[in-house]
Amino acid sequence: MTLHPQEYWEVPQETAEIAHASFPKGNVYLKMYDELGAIYSDSDFKELFPARCGKSALSPAKLALITIMQESRGTK
Repeated sequence: MTLHPQEYWEVPQETAEIAHASFPKGNVYLKMYDELGAIYSDSDFKELFPARCGKSALSPAKLALITIMQESRGTK
């Protein structure tokens, strides 16, 4: 796999509007993004993808954030 890092990514405006409309009082994930923004960047993971050819990797920054969200669901 090869990594084509994106230094910054954001939630599309329409997605953000729908999420905020769906949770008018907010929730932990909306608050996390609103307060912290993108807490990881793909360049944080570039050493894990030394190959220069092959199929493009999914964004490791997004996958890391998803993992944190999944793990935080069970803790309060």
